[in-house]
Amino acid sequence: MSGPSKGEAVEIADKAQLVDFAGSGCKPRDKWRIGTEHEKFGFTLDTHEPLTYEGPKGIRTMLEGLQRFGWQPDYEGDNVIALSKEGCSVSLEPGGQLELSGAAVENLHETCSEVHTHLAQVREVGDEMGVGFLGLGFSPKWTLGETPMMPKGRYQIMKRYMPTRGQHGLDMMFRSCTVQVNLDYSSEADMVKKFRTSLALQPLATALFANSPFTEGRPNGHLSHRSYIWTDTDPDRTGMIPFVFEEGFSFERYVDYALDVPMYFVYRDGIYLDVSGQSFRDFLAGKLPGLPGEKPNLADWDNHLTTLFPEVRMKRFLEMRGADGGPWRRLCALPALWVGLLYDDAALESAWELVKNWTAEDRQRIRNDVITHALKTKMPDGRSMQALAVDILEIASAGLESRKRLDSFGEDESHFLNALKTIVKIGKTPAEEMLERYHGAWKQKIDPVFAEYAY
Repeated sequence: MSGPSKGEAVEIADKAQLVDFAGSGCKPRDKWRIGTEHEKFGFTLDTHEPLTYEGPKGIRTMLEGLQRFGWQPDYEGDNVIALSKEGCSVSLEPGGQLELSGAAVENLHETCSEVHTHLAQVREVGDEMGVGFLGLGFSPKWTLGETPMMPKGRYQIMKRYMPTRGQHGLDMMFRSCTVQVNLDYSSEADMVKKFRTSLALQPLATALFANSPFTEGRPNGHLSHRSYIWTDTDPDRTGMIPFVFEEGFSFERYVDYALDVPMYFVYRDGIYLDVSGQSFRDFLAGKLPGLPGEKPNLADWDNHLTTLFPEVRMKRFLEMRGADGGPWRRLCALPALWVGLLYDDAALESAWELVKNWTAEDRQRIRNDVITHALKTKMPDGRSMQALAVDILEIASAGLESRKRLDSFGEDESHFLNALKTIVKIGKTPAEEMLERYHGAWKQKIDPVFAEYAY
């Protein structure tokens, strides 16, 4: 989750200003960039316990250790809660998950190099501390009670509010990890087509990256438990948001949606003020009960947008949010999938042709079914998700080849899809492979996951 916005404190006069804010994200094709984010669970190497904030094996020590590589600390009170450097940041999720928010880069080679450098730095510091990091979509062992909370003010507010809206909000906060990619659009029409295509296909990403079959040391009956918990987190701010596919969808329609999602907080003078459940529309009118007479600024709006959690989210770019966290090789595959589909016109059109006739009911059923069935999920045309994945990966590969972004060895970006092509070829998700190991070599013990799936 993001830290407080460092954007402009320009007072918002009316809704049109918010629509313009979304429109300001429009960029010409040569300015399109790729921003990759991934989260991971920290654990002690000797006992496989989660990392607390304080202590020689704590998150604070990790953040202090990473500063040897030139990262600059950001503080909330006396606590270092993030690091920043050259457009990147390292930040904390509620349960101590460590997140890299990568810089906006031009190609996937840069993205993968960035991920590799970060993980090497984390590994160097972690080895000295006696801690490791794990790439899964859901905490495989720890209960909520065993999971510590990081000292960030917004998390206190969310922890109180989440249980009033769903059964699994705290699981989402404290026990889940994802990898996502942020991509640009050139115009409102381009945004609409990319939003619709990527939203319809988020369940495909969920299936390909399904990597969370364990809860508290045992199989949980799901292949992507991370995806399952989002089905009962907060109906106001999650899901497949069907209005995106309605005629006339626009920047303004998304703004209206965001205005109607209840707020969590307002950030003032280094403090998160609890306004949970209150209306941004009231705030816009100067009638917010928590701040009577005060009107919001663009930083407040930017902060509010980070508290919306649909499967695809729009700020001044689009965020793909459907995938479980995973190992290094798949961290590069997720941006490769979406760049290949969305950054080439022919690929985008081909992908849209495959999904444009799906109904809202189709999309919701598919989204629900992939939680358990992943690549075996049935598509509206009777094919399996695996068969659709073959077509989609061919389209994405062609899209990446057409970009002709070559590395120093003359290779284009399409090889970053190889990990996904292997999954589709064998028809077995990472979660299913892990379950086989659990019931076989691991002898129904979860601790081997901390050795075999750590970075």
